[in-house]
Amino acid sequence: MTQPARPTPPARGAPPRAFARIPPFAETRRTSLPETIRFAVKPQGAYLFALSLGALGVVYGDIGTSPLYAMRECFHGAHAVPATHDNVLGVLSLIFWSLIIVISIKYLVFVLRADNRGEGGILALMALASPSRERSRGATMLLVAMGLFGAALLYGDGMITPAITVLGALEGLEVATPIFRHWVVPLAILILVGLFLIQRRGTAGIGAMFGPVMMIWFVVLAALGVPQMVRNPEVFDALNPLYGARFFVVNGWHGFLVLGSVFLVVTGGEALYADMGHFGARPIRLAWFTLVLPALTLNYFGQGALLLREPDAAQQLFYRMAPEWALYPLVVLSTVAACIASQAVISGSYSLTRQAVQLGYAPRLAIEHTSAREIGQIYIPSINWWLMAGTIGLVLFFQNASNLAAAYGVAVTATMAITTVLLFVVARDVWGWSLWKAGSLAVLFLTIDLAFFGANIIKVAHGGWFPLLLAALVFTLMTTWRKGRGILNAKLRETTLPIDSFLKSIALHPHARVKGTAVYMSRTAEGTPLALLHNLKHNKVLHERVVFLTVLTEEVPVVSRKSRWTCTDLGSGFYQVIVRYGFMEDPDIPEILGTIDTPGVGFPPAETTYFLGKETILATKHPGMAIWREKLFGIMTRNAGSATSFFRLPPNRVVELGAQIEM
Repeated sequence: MTQPARPTPPARGAPPRAFARIPPFAETRRTSLPETIRFAVKPQGAYLFALSLGALGVVYGDIGTSPLYAMRECFHGAHAVPATHDNVLGVLSLIFWSLIIVISIKYLVFVLRADNRGEGGILALMALASPSRERSRGATMLLVAMGLFGAALLYGDGMITPAITVLGALEGLEVATPIFRHWVVPLAILILVGLFLIQRRGTAGIGAMFGPVMMIWFVVLAALGVPQMVRNPEVFDALNPLYGARFFVVNGWHGFLVLGSVFLVVTGGEALYADMGHFGARPIRLAWFTLVLPALTLNYFGQGALLLREPDAAQQLFYRMAPEWALYPLVVLSTVAACIASQAVISGSYSLTRQAVQLGYAPRLAIEHTSAREIGQIYIPSINWWLMAGTIGLVLFFQNASNLAAAYGVAVTATMAITTVLLFVVARDVWGWSLWKAGSLAVLFLTIDLAFFGANIIKVAHGGWFPLLLAALVFTLMTTWRKGRGILNAKLRETTLPIDSFLKSIALHPHARVKGTAVYMSRTAEGTPLALLHNLKHNKVLHERVVFLTVLTEEVPVVSRKSRWTCTDLGSGFYQVIVRYGFMEDPDIPEILGTIDTPGVGFPPAETTYFLGKETILATKHPGMAIWREKLFGIMTRNAGSATSFFRLPPNRVVELGAQIEM
């Protein structure tokens, strides 16, 4: 067995917020590779500032635009309470301590520690938790199911966030003049269409603007709040958590329902963890504690101060804080900030999709790279158009941000609760925490998560059904694909000839050899590729060099250089090559094969032919999956992207050999 002497360094992945699908000739498995992928040098100085500025533009777009609608919904939404003195201070207290406990403590202190080789996100957390110790098959399946459903829920967030933020920003036009009342929805659709149309161009060109714009946005948030607070300094009393507790005592069940609106202030929490691999934990924490948290606090308290003086300002609370001359510029800035917040969740959906593909929970999708330097800057056309259709449909159906707020929160609260459970598993199994220590922390966070979830679940009849229905659909697709691939691989193994038996047969019955190298791709390394057996059956010749190639996707974001490939000489011109990738990496087979320097084997582009197997799935009543799931799996297989493009094989050097498989 030979290890690579000059491997190509793996490209670093981007924010783990997006998906793709499993290669038909790739296998996903767990690993315990020793190398931890992290930022090699602790960021500091100008570099730390640059990363923190970038985090402002990507990580905090969603949570940073919550002041447009969150406080307003508490006093003007479906379950609003009167804007009395005690209610205003109670809601402010709940908002402030939600930001402290959920974002500052849970995510920034604890969840960011749960990095999977430097990467974050719920799928990375699931991969970190699942193989960490020996446990029953049922417990492992439950953890995986929770992680998958949490990921599926984020697709609803990817549709709702652009709709509610853009609508919330444009509704400021109604404050300026009633003339624009009927133009809000058409303008929102126009902006959203433009936003999705430019996704193909990637974020490289406009990404540099995100950070500075969001910095201006947070400074404006603070500037709007300070004058209001100066006029009503009593809002500082809300820093006392007893006001929040008294709010529940006085308002009872109605006060509990207001938590559904309070939760809107922390809806961007998952992005903090998901984008950790792109920026690192330190810049994300620095941006939060030095700018984002102070700006949000000042703005929310400013809105509260305005409500104390003018209770009727609740309908357009955010824009009523601005002087009349600043209203139109503020609407423009709010719309730009809303687009940036939307960009974050859209690109995150791409990243989440790619992770799902690589981990084996989704079929291949066409992935376009929009940057020659950043491997994480990707564009997935099919996901983009589905998100656009869903987002525009939400705008047309709900018409305004207040109605849409009813659909918001259900998905994110469920995802946050799942994150807490997975964090408990990681704390116990990976960090080695005691049951008392890990359990106490999990109980605290889960109590808050479930309280928010309970306050939001009543929204199901008023729009909360949408993210749940979408998540159920995505979850069904992912689990069907995963199980279908498992059944298919088992069927293929039943008919696969062991490599040793094949080599003995070739030695006893030699075949004619032709010049060149033949690469036969196989899902597993245990048996002879079916494509080779079909080729021998029909053409009765072998190449002078025959390579059995298996691609493995490890449950880590990036595979270390020394573990990238192995090459074994099987004798008589046969070789077995195993290539490993992480779930944040994109396979490039010709590039990796070009680094293999094992004597006797070479891969000249003009002399190398790639043989792929292409299966046609036939649904049957045999034990395995329900017949409808088998048919669904067959549809997904037929519509999966090309293995040639997924592995970046030269199209004119690929031969596909088909076979029919009964499920």
